[in-house]
Amino acid sequence: MNEPTISFSIHDDKQVEMKKILTTVYDALRQKGYNPINQIVGYILSEDPTYITTHNNARSLIRRVDRDELLQALVKSYLDD
Repeated sequence: MNEPTISFSIHDDKQVEMKKILTTVYDALRQKGYNPINQIVGYILSEDPTYITTHNNARSLIRRVDRDELLQALVKSYLDD
């Protein structure tokens, strides 16, 4: 009996992980009273981790995301919608 082949994409897994991290960072910044969008943009442009709070381990999390991949995902998302 043949079972259907299940395919998965590493690219999709990376996108899901990136979104989880960004959401966690966004929430941590908001909880600390920062403007999350401004702080995340500041980090992306400068790669200076001090734009991101250490609250809820947000600073460590954001550093696990490759900035180039993040920018590509953001531009793609913006243009696809």
